[in-house]
Amino acid sequence: MTVSEGGDPFSALPGPRRPPSAVESPSAPTRRATSGTVRRQNALMPLTADILVALVALLHLYTMVMEMFLWQKPIGRRFSGFDARLARDTAVMAANQGLYNGFLAAGLVWGLVADDPTGFRVRVFFLSCVVIAGIYGAATANRRILFAQALPGALALSAVLVSH
Repeated sequence: MTVSEGGDPFSALPGPRRPPSAVESPSAPTRRATSGTVRRQNALMPLTADILVALVALLHLYTMVMEMFLWQKPIGRRFSGFDARLARDTAVMAANQGLYNGFLAAGLVWGLVADDPTGFRVRVFFLSCVVIAGIYGAATANRRILFAQALPGALALSAVLVSH
């Protein structure tokens, strides 16, 4: 059965498969499973959640590189908004922050590759850390951190919780 005939567009993808639903009608907008109604658009939610988690991990990896390796270079100074002297004076502190961002990225990647229930728990834990760190950073350092770190983390965390 093809997608245009109401088939599952993800049936050809590798990985674990859900048991077939009790009633499958190509013309119906929903499928009834033994546990209730599952909307077809909800099949994309786990993929959306994984993409958001991966983007948050990439954001933290990028921040780690900027803070640990490029802080005193022109690109790192544009990232921080610091002049050469202030970048030099804060380089050790920035490298320390970068290391923490690297740990957050590593934890999020671990959550993506680990099987559930561990993967789910790890994603929730590290995304919660991202959100809390973003809120704290916005309150104590720079308000932009709320939008650059806490908001993407909160969106990814919401998607992970909804998709589970």
